[in-house]
Amino acid sequence: MIHLEQAIIVEGKYDKIKLSSIVDAVIIPTNGYGIFKDREKIELIRMFARTKGIIILTDSDSAGFLIRSHIKSIITDGEITNVYIPDIFGKERRKAHSSAEGKLGVEGIPTQKLLDAFKKAGVIPNEKEKGKKITKLDLYNDGFTGRENSTKMRALLLKELSLPSLMTTNSMLEIINSMMNYDEYRDLVCRLNAAKSD
Repeated sequence: MIHLEQAIIVEGKYDKIKLSSIVDAVIIPTNGYGIFKDREKIELIRMFARTKGIIILTDSDSAGFLIRSHIKSIITDGEITNVYIPDIFGKERRKAHSSAEGKLGVEGIPTQKLLDAFKKAGVIPNEKEKGKKITKLDLYNDGFTGRENSTKMRALLLKELSLPSLMTTNSMLEIINSMMNYDEYRDLVCRLNAAKSD
């Protein structure tokens, strides 16, 4: 079990149950969109952001990104770490139907994939020396933003890294920098370009 000082913000009670078997941390469920009106919970999240930091771990669907964005907008002071689960299509066992977008939520993600997501975000220490940072200019020069085929290239990159397709450029850059060094990024770009031309 991994001990974390930060509070983890999730969408629902089943996400909390799942995480409780993996991490020893304060886990705060937003009750979905309930976070938009729950003043008491908002203050609790703000307090943790200021004192210990928070980790936001929502589903990789549109609703999850909306909740994540709202939480980030209410934190004016403190530390926020974003952890993203990959797009995995399927249905949670306890549900009769899959979600509207057909993606598994946090509760349905295999344990190892969750641990990998924490590692990618730098929450679980990575022993590698990072060195030079990957920048927005690198993403542009390598065709992941601002180019004719950027959408396709970006989708390949996110799929290769098991990251959700709805990520913003800033979020993608933050996660890439936490999970690999510059040389590893260059190797990845070469592999993606070779696969694209095959």
